[in-house]
Amino acid sequence: MNANKVDPKRLGKVAVPDLGKVAVLMGGSSAEREISLMSGGGVLAALQSQGVDAHAFDPAERELVELKREGFARAFIALHGRHGEDGTVQGALELLHIPYTGSGVMASAIAIDKVMTKRLWQAVGLPTPKYVALPRNGLARERVVQVPDELGLPLIVKPPHEGSSIGVTKVKGYSQMQDAVALAAKYDEVVLCEEFIEGDELTCPVLGEGENARALPVIRIVAPEGAYDYQNKYFTDVTQYLVPSGLPADEEREIQRIVVEAYRTLGCRGWGRADLMVRASDRKPFLLEMNTSPGMTSHSLVPMSAKAAGMSYEQLCLHIAASAALDG
Repeated sequence: MNANKVDPKRLGKVAVPDLGKVAVLMGGSSAEREISLMSGGGVLAALQSQGVDAHAFDPAERELVELKREGFARAFIALHGRHGEDGTVQGALELLHIPYTGSGVMASAIAIDKVMTKRLWQAVGLPTPKYVALPRNGLARERVVQVPDELGLPLIVKPPHEGSSIGVTKVKGYSQMQDAVALAAKYDEVVLCEEFIEGDELTCPVLGEGENARALPVIRIVAPEGAYDYQNKYFTDVTQYLVPSGLPADEEREIQRIVVEAYRTLGCRGWGRADLMVRASDRKPFLLEMNTSPGMTSHSLVPMSAKAAGMSYEQLCLHIAASAALDG
């Protein structure tokens, strides 16, 4: 038995009455608000269908202190991006003493920052693509045009604090660099330029904490012309999600091992999802990012992987809600 892999027989059933009054935090103020509302809507319906006293709560429209006043026992965080997945909401919930799903303050703050995440992974020897981080005051044309010489072409340019492929450009030539950097800079104080890895695009969810953290099945993503962008992630049915992944068994086990190590290195808990590339030339995996509040829409990948492990969407939502905790 792979020690890093979820055993569906051990997932068990959650005692619904134990969850109390649950706030499903959704919407928020980030660039991913639209997706968060879709995620939160799915989670809310799933919890309510299982008899949970769950209610929608949008932090962009209401003060979080109202959670305490209204007697919520826990919060299911279905927020994505900044002011939801970056440790800020987690910190507020810590002060309110309301247990919440997903990673704590520190792990959330680190994982939302792809540059800091890469630094930690590199420090423990985990594989991640080469990169250059450009501060907003360091975007002079002379500096920008040097980046392809350092990383090669093609390369990826993106804002390191956003998700859902927002502000991301695949740069194929020097002439595209300036526009790509300008786009990413609209969303962030730093622009992340990253070596492009040619090969299979994968994602792998994790459930649990510490030594009990376990990987769900790996999903291989096959997008039209490799364009796994915002539109193809959420609003089309042309992208293929292969689970079982079709990878050799030993390769999938190694990816699950790396993902669990990456999750533990960041101090994640509850649940999360790592995105990776496996280089076609030598089958070496490269970690791209860790999502600490992954999507839970009809197109989302954690529910898809959980289903392959024998866990329904409703069971997954109950399992995550039951894992709500505080740092202290």
